[in-house]
Amino acid sequence: MDLFAARCHLDWWANSVTCLASVAVSLVVTTTEVGWTAKGHLVSTDDEEREGFALLCDLDPVFSLRFADESEFTVTVHRGEGDDFTLAEYVAPAGRFDQD
Repeated sequence: MDLFAARCHLDWWANSVTCLASVAVSLVVTTTEVGWTAKGHLVSTDDEEREGFALLCDLDPVFSLRFADESEFTVTVHRGEGDDFTLAEYVAPAGRFDQD
């Protein structure tokens, strides 16, 4: 079982050109027999940023996970207790981003 830990960002995009929010997160990714699991938590302790993150998750839990090297991929955020969350790979339904 491989383990990867990093600080990265979850970016929430209103459309293909407008990023409305970016939050710093601490993430631990573990490989499994069937893929991977990712658990993380918000780095910020600012109540306004945490509330904004929760609101965006409720509106649409799809974020871009961006690493320090600027690589990124799309994930779905599943909020847990407090500032904790898990991630899953996002598979877009046909046409999701064609409306921008």
